[in-house]
Order: sequence, then structure tokens, then C-alpha cells
Amino acid sequence: MSRRPNILLFFTDDQRFDTIHALGNSRIHTPHLDALVARGTAFTRAHIPGGTCGAVCMPSRAMLHSGRTLFHLDGVGKEIPPAQTTLGECLQAAGYATFGTGKWHNGRAAFARSFGAGDEIFFGGMGDHWNVPAYHFDPGGNYVRRHPYVADPARSNQVVYRQCDHMELGRHSTDLFTEAASRFVRERADARPFFMYVSLMAPHDPRTMPERFRQMYDPDSIELPENFAPEHPIDTGALRIRDEMLAGFPRQPDEIRRHIAEYYAMITHLDDALGRLLAALEKTGELDNTIIVFAGDNGLALGQHGLLGKQNLYEHSVRVPMLMAGPGVPAGEQRDDLVYLLDIFPTICEMLGLAAPDSVEGRSFAPCLPAGGAGRDTLYLAYGKSIRGVSDGCHKLIEYACGATQLFDLKQDPREMVNLAGEAENVALLAQMRRQLSALAQAWDDRAHPLGGEFWSSRGDLGQAG
Repeated sequence: MSRRPNILLFFTDDQRFDTIHALGNSRIHTPHLDALVARGTAFTRAHIPGGTCGAVCMPSRAMLHSGRTLFHLDGVGKEIPPAQTTLGECLQAAGYATFGTGKWHNGRAAFARSFGAGDEIFFGGMGDHWNVPAYHFDPGGNYVRRHPYVADPARSNQVVYRQCDHMELGRHSTDLFTEAASRFVRERADARPFFMYVSLMAPHDPRTMPERFRQMYDPDSIELPENFAPEHPIDTGALRIRDEMLAGFPRQPDEIRRHIAEYYAMITHLDDALGRLLAALEKTGELDNTIIVFAGDNGLALGQHGLLGKQNLYEHSVRVPMLMAGPGVPAGEQRDDLVYLLDIFPTICEMLGLAAPDSVEGRSFAPCLPAGGAGRDTLYLAYGKSIRGVSDGCHKLIEYACGATQLFDLKQDPREMVNLAGEAENVALLAQMRRQLSALAQAWDDRAHPLGGEFWSSRGDLGQAG
């Protein structure tokens, strides 16, 4: 029997779905992602369900690695408990060598269970890309050491201690992590197939990158998105959260152009790093026997709808890039099936002929690879305790705790600019989608929805519509 294929899961931080040149963004330079699009299948309507806290990436990554749905995590996903089998654990049990590098936001014990090797491991959410508090791999899983670090010696003599065993100073996080992965590829002597998880901190802010990438994007030449707005018209419950404070109020066009230029530069930099890692796989003869999954943990507004962050349910924040290439994946194709990131776990299992663990709740989209039409019918969306939504791919309903309602026609209005909720001809559609929302809230065990009796007491109309 031939050896099973390797798995490379290359995961980015805050990368929006529409940031790949080959998939329609002519303003961004992503040659290696474009090549991946050409040799694989792009899932153009991949989503996250949202998030239960401001650090949306935390539950997003917990769902990715556990295959659990949003309200069946351990709290907000800060830890993945032992009862929830991780993707790494599952593949180890199937005979895979597992390697992890980069950002891990879901508990040190879960990392230790998931990987048998690794390097440059960052246990945290965000930080300075040029000064990364990282760990070398510890086979005992004892990631508890502290390293002294002076954040700004010119201004302070105070020593700051970071939870790490070494500080990587002067190398950008994107290069640090992909170089660790490339070393693993070049130096491995293990004959087993491998699962390699490469988890970037980019393009999350602070948006810094090597100068040659910054120079590729002139802020003055950046076009504002069609749905740019100075301020968001509805109280989302998160209008003054950290992400939203990265630019002034009301939003100024020049400042938003600068943010977009820096964002694009970071993505072009990570694209370059991905190319180097793929070259290492090719040089060692492993590329053609590796299933590559490229995805991001959540999107980002960057001026759309007057927002900066991802603490909302618009497409720019809950829709993410997802590319697959390698054995069993059709080349040069796109699928518009509705899928979640949490569906990656069972999909990989099905592609490898493995049974997904009982704790996994995701739905395999492997049947979408030979032919589309096997995705989800609806998506349940949630942020914190203040926003709930449902989408069937054609229409999206968003309800806010403040009392506002939005209804969008995603086919005719993909930028979500025209609210149809108040139009008389949409009364039946609105009622239907509210029923869907209520049914999905029950199915997802969302106790913060009005049917749970804990929240939105002012939204009696929602409860009645259910």
C-alpha cells in the first residue's frame, strides 16, 4: 500500500477572502497563492461562524483544530480540552509525524498533545512581528520558562519578562515561522507522512513588513472600497473595541488607504514566504505528495462599513480564503459551496480514508472536490452577545441587540450596502429568515439567542418570529 499523502496546513491571521490576485483582486501581488489557485481548488465561500469574544481568532482556531462548533468549545476556545480530539492527535494516531510552528492560541497542553515536533512556537494572540517571544519544541510539553526582554532599552531600564525560552529579535515573524517549517522539511529523516501546521501572525497588526514589500504599495494609489463609510450606522456592541481604535473617528480616507496598503504589503510578504516553503517541499521531492490547505482565521473590515476590525458579521469579516491543492484535489477549479473552517478537520479525514473522531462536529466537504453542490445550505453567524445572523448564500439576515435589523441580497449586493429589511415586499422573506435564525440558534445551543431566555429581551419580535 502506498504511503498516505503529507498534509500542510498554512494558516494566516486576519486575512480577508478577497486578497488573492488570481481570485479577482487586481491590486494585490500574490504570485505563489495564484500558482496554488492554478494547481488546486479555491473554496470562494468559506466562512467562520463568527466569534464569542473580541479575539475572534481564538475560537476560530479552536474550531479549526477540534472540528467543534462555536458554542461547543471550552468557553471562548482559550483551551482545547482533552475530551476534544485535535487534528494533530487524530493524524498522529493514524501514523503521521506532526510538526507545529508559529502562533498557537488554544492552550499549551493542547499543543503538546497535537505535535511530536516543532520550533519557534508562539503561545499568544498578537505582538511585535520583529521581536517574537518563542519556544523551541519541548518533548515533555513544559512550556513554562520566562525570558528577560527589554522592550525599549533607549527609554526604559525596566526588564520585561515574557513567557518563552528565547526572544527572536530582528527577524519578522512570517520569516521566522516559515524558515522553521522549511528546516523541518529539509532535515527530517522520518519516513512517515507528516502533518505540518504553519501558523502565521501576519497580516495581523501591528502591520510591519520588510521594506521592499512596503514599497510595492503606494497609499495614494489605493482605491477605497465601494462600501467605505466614515462611521458605522448601527451600534454593534463593539464599536470601541481594540481593533476599532486603530484609526480615528470618523474614518479618514487617507488613513484607511494607508492601512490597506500596509495590509496588502504584509500579504505579499507572506505570499513570498509561502513560495519559499513550497520550494523546499519541491526540492525534497515531497510537493507532489502533499495536500496543501491554505486558509485564514477570519477577515477584517479595514474601512468597510466604517469598521476596522472583525467583530461583526459582514462578509469582509466572516468570509475567509481557503485553497486546497495536491493529491485528490482538482486543478484550476473553484467551488462556491458554503463551508466553514471547522469543516477542514473532517474533510482531511475523509480524504485520507480515516474516520473523524466522535468529538468532531464539522461536516466534510470532500464531496465538493470532484463536483460542487455538497456544501451547507445555511450558515449560522454570531458575534459576542450582540449580533446574530444567518445566510443561505443568496440572502443574509443580521440582527443586533440594539434593535436594528439588516437584510442583504448577496447576489445583487455583495458589498452589503442596501438594507432590504424595511421594504414591504420583503416581509415574508424576513420572517422566513428569522425562523431559520431561531432554528439554528437551537441547533447550535446558542444560549445567548432570545430562545435561550438570557439575552435580547428587547427583541420580542425575534422570539415571536421563531
